[in-house]
Amino acid sequence: MSDQKGNNKPTIVLVHRGFVDGSGWEGVYNILRRDGYTVRVVQNPTISLAGDVAATKLILAAQSGSVVLVGHSYGGAMITEAGNDPKVAVLAYICAFAPDKGESVNTRIANPPPDAPVPPILPPQNGFLFLDKAKFPASFAADVDAEKAAFMANSQVRWGVEALSGTISDPAWKAKQSWYLVTTEDRTIPPPAQRIMAERAGSMVVEVSGSHSIYVSQPSVVAALIEKAAAGV
Repeated sequence: MSDQKGNNKPTIVLVHRGFVDGSGWEGVYNILRRDGYTVRVVQNPTISLAGDVAATKLILAAQSGSVVLVGHSYGGAMITEAGNDPKVAVLAYICAFAPDKGESVNTRIANPPPDAPVPPILPPQNGFLFLDKAKFPASFAADVDAEKAAFMANSQVRWGVEALSGTISDPAWKAKQSWYLVTTEDRTIPPPAQRIMAERAGSMVVEVSGSHSIYVSQPSVVAALIEKAAAGV
């Protein structure tokens, strides 16, 4: 249900990826709110997949109607697991991981092709991961304003090593409709890998030219895909 009386649009729940927090969704959030949607942003701790799924389920439990559950990057693993909640009507993957049963993020990134870009992840520090700040913009945010990309690099949230190995028990995309936004200039999850996951999930696919941080650089494109997903609820 929406905050607006008489509006039966589904609620949109946005789930962020590793290394960032939910504030990156602000542009998408503002567009969806302007268009009459109730929007909730999950502030998942990115320490373990189980903990992040639990954080997502807390937000789902607070909603009174149908939900479009949206995940970006690692957030795709969260919505794949949490999306089995009966309130979730449709899934939307934004250049995201869509693992199958028994798979994890580690499974999906293992053995990349020789020509695939490699994210500049630094060696673990006490069980947490960070990205090389100098390489962050080119790898994750090539089409984001330079000052904003630098801020994203310098305001990183630690990502727990354990989160990458968390496995999916029951992929929601096997039972629910899904949409997938493929970013063709992505240097984090290669576009061919995105297409494989989208096809396996039976997703409706939209392809756009953009970086891995397209939800920041082109929020209108991301909001448009989410609204297409919502229209089918």
